[in-house]
Amino acid sequence: MANRGTLADHVGQPVEPDRDCGLCPRLVAFRHLQRAAHPDWHNAPVPTFGTPDARLLIAGLAPGLRGANRTGRAFTGDYAGDLLYETMSEFGFARGVYRADPNDGFDLVDAAISNSVRCVPPENKPTNDEINMCRRFFAATLVRFSRLSAIIALGKIAHDQMLKTLGVPLARHKFAHGAVHELESLPGIRLYDSYHCSRYNTNTGVLTPEMFKAVFAAVRRDLDSR
Repeated sequence: MANRGTLADHVGQPVEPDRDCGLCPRLVAFRHLQRAAHPDWHNAPVPTFGTPDARLLIAGLAPGLRGANRTGRAFTGDYAGDLLYETMSEFGFARGVYRADPNDGFDLVDAAISNSVRCVPPENKPTNDEINMCRRFFAATLVRFSRLSAIIALGKIAHDQMLKTLGVPLARHKFAHGAVHELESLPGIRLYDSYHCSRYNTNTGVLTPEMFKAVFAAVRRDLDSR
């Protein structure tokens, strides 16, 4: 992975946004509203969740208002997390009993999860400026995992964030559910595309559990063959 060092030199040391990150005014204002309405919620940038030696990184969009924004753990507390963590457990990327509670003892195995935007956006829709602003944290997350071999992008925004982070033209790797991309900037790492596991996508039939599991099955086969 000859180019990873170059990325690390460009990004610097891995960092997380602090609790009161002020880079995105709209997200800051929304955060203040939620802190006033729900002072017992996390209501802050949601950190990366997983093991430091992870070979699989799952890239999401942003915390859900009543999910990770409430609980403080990625994909914890909403339907997307129910499907994601059930699937990860089935394919050996998680262990324990998931109870939608960050204190449930549920752990990831050889895997980590991060979001393209770390703070909850109004209506679950970050702006392009917010996605671009948060790229520094997404980039720093990438260089944290020295054994990284596979990345699952949940949705086109996560897919595009990954490619832009690496400086890869989007036209070379178009998003498509089930697509697998060899990344020029990170030899040996494959990017897998999946529709986001949101309730909307599953309710409308855009994504079925079988379609979602097929992506994880492909990753599992890939990692087991190395």
